[in-house]
Amino acid sequence: MSLALTAYRYATMALAPAVPFALARRARNGKEDSLRIHERLGYASAPRPSGYLLWIHGASVGECLSVLPLIERLLAAPGRTVLITSGTVTSAKLMAERLPRGALHQYAPVDTPSATRRFLDHWRPDVALFVDSEIWPNIISSAHGRGIPLALVNGRMSERSFRGWKRMQRTASSLLSRYDLCLAQDVDSAERLTALGARRVEISGNLKADAPPLAADAQKLDELRRVIGNRSVLLAVSTHTGEEETILPAHDRLRRLFPDLLTIIAPRHPIRGDEIAMLCGERSVAQRSKGETPCDETEVYIADTLGELGIIYRLSRFAFVGGSLAPHGGQNPLEPARLERAVLAGPHTHNFTGAYEAIFAAQGLGRVFSSTELAAVAERLLVNPGEAMRLGKAAAEAALSLGGAVERTRIAIEALLVDARA
Repeated sequence: MSLALTAYRYATMALAPAVPFALARRARNGKEDSLRIHERLGYASAPRPSGYLLWIHGASVGECLSVLPLIERLLAAPGRTVLITSGTVTSAKLMAERLPRGALHQYAPVDTPSATRRFLDHWRPDVALFVDSEIWPNIISSAHGRGIPLALVNGRMSERSFRGWKRMQRTASSLLSRYDLCLAQDVDSAERLTALGARRVEISGNLKADAPPLAADAQKLDELRRVIGNRSVLLAVSTHTGEEETILPAHDRLRRLFPDLLTIIAPRHPIRGDEIAMLCGERSVAQRSKGETPCDETEVYIADTLGELGIIYRLSRFAFVGGSLAPHGGQNPLEPARLERAVLAGPHTHNFTGAYEAIFAAQGLGRVFSSTELAAVAERLLVNPGEAMRLGKAAAEAALSLGGAVERTRIAIEALLVDARA
């Protein structure tokens, strides 16, 4: 074990007594489930099922949703249970609604030696799959030490993360070499994982490309369509702090050309709804979280709720996808693409490089760098709805071409299970 990992282990041991107080404070702020805080400390709230237990860990909503199709296929074999863990309240609520029979959710233990020990003592997983870029030193080291086969699935390593880990090459190698298998989303991630010391790396593609189209409550969708009517719509989804300062000026430019324009903003974090309403200043605003619907005078409708993107995306033929003007790396463009919505985004899309490149190449446009460019492309698509429909179909075809990752991942995991039993 590297010196840095040893120091990390002792530091987390020393800080462990303060963890319950930190979790309680987070619970008061709505960031933890006060009724299930004990799970974060490694105390289970359910018995371990008999038979083979596959443990899958994802950080939050996106990672958990991406593995749902994989979970269903892994559960096709008899005598298995899937335990999925995550660290956010939102992901726990969604998993409670969407997990198939034979799967259960627990909050992930905090990465202290004592919490991970309690978690592993109780659940005794037969295999552990970590989603995307989840690398927790104590959890990985403890599971590896118990002989549990480990795999990184839907693995992603951005250039920025790679540079950071490269400065700790020995630590990175010590952690990544504990994985029996790393399934990377793309060639770049595969090369970076290999360079950092992963022993066995394969390219499986992005699990999110295989997700089904987002569902929508028909009644709620019909209601919104009725109140919006034939108004022109500028849609900005999954926005992050600082991006509304580009979107709202684009709205103002478009309002001069389309006086009936309604701009819909669905922030990545719904808690930002009030903040966005303040940014709107004198513009007439309605907030969905407050039960408000847009009226004829509403200029900006803030869709600050959870689990309703399937409704929101269906309100326009094109969508700006956030996290891309701010240097976050871009949110998932495959969600609007699968619904045949043309995709627009800013310059920062490294979280989904392959998906954005495929979609933009199919559309022939999509990248915008300023409010002026966003307004110009939106104007073009509002004036020519037929072109917006054509670009949406092109985006859908590009998304379809990226599929197959779920089956490739399933095959690789089944092979890993066979090797582990041999």
